[in-house]
Amino acid sequence: IFIYVNIIIYIYNMGKDMKHLKLYENFKNNLIFESKMVKSIEKICKKYSIENYTISSDGTVDVTGDVDLANNDFKILPIKFGKITGDFECDNNKLKTLEGSPTEVGGTFYCQINELVTLEGSPKKVGGGFYCSHNLLKSLEGCPNSVGGNFFCSHNQLTTLEGGPSYVGGSFGCQFNQLTTLVGSPKVIDGYFECDNNKLISLEGGPKEVGGTFYCSHNRLKTLEGGPNSVGGAFYCNGNPIEVIYDLFGSFKEYQDSLDYGYLRGTDIVKLRFKEALEEIGKRLPKKVPGYNYI
Repeated sequence: IFIYVNIIIYIYNMGKDMKHLKLYENFKNNLIFESKMVKSIEKICKKYSIENYTISSDGTVDVTGDVDLANNDFKILPIKFGKITGDFECDNNKLKTLEGSPTEVGGTFYCQINELVTLEGSPKKVGGGFYCSHNLLKSLEGCPNSVGGNFFCSHNQLTTLEGGPSYVGGSFGCQFNQLTTLVGSPKVIDGYFECDNNKLISLEGGPKEVGGTFYCSHNRLKTLEGGPNSVGGAFYCNGNPIEVIYDLFGSFKEYQDSLDYGYLRGTDIVKLRFKEALEEIGKRLPKKVPGYNYI
């Protein structure tokens, strides 16, 4: 019995030693992996002149300053970023995804001229501007909710602005897309708002206050109803059916004031009311208005 008990104790102790050995091996392997990971990240940072950085335990890289990864033919970002205090540039590549992008950018985020089909993976917070023009985007889903500077998403395949930022501190550009509506755009724009060269049939859903110029040229607008209540700069609607009526009044304010007469009903114009609206500003009623019918 004494020999049997000793054998059991020996086996138990050996099991404990094996367990400790396994834990040690795992610990050693983790150290080797982390060392290789750090060296790999340091090599990438050196290659792309990324300075003043810290590497977190999960491998994400925080940078005090700017990061410039533009013009490198990247299909994916080479490392995963955390917080960037300056600008982050990954434009002019072949990115199909923003996976690995910073979670927060203190300056401006540049991802234009890539092959992006989604903005998922974008920074959650951007203190400066956000530039995602010249991609293959059909939606703004995934972009930051608040952008401190300009937001430009022109030259994509957008059919909606829903999912875009609710606040933009600068200008907003969504020209050269496939938009038929402005629903989803911010309600107040401090800078200019540019939505020209789309397929807009209405300005409903667009911003109500624009501090700068409002561009809605070259669309399919037959009315400007639903447009902004105030525009701090000029208002351009040339290249639309409504242009012929707008030009008769000469300014955004006079056109807006004229709508109180209720003369415009789709492609029909109530002749008597239209005549009164024009006489109010010293203009004569034209014999005909191209694209519209007098009733």
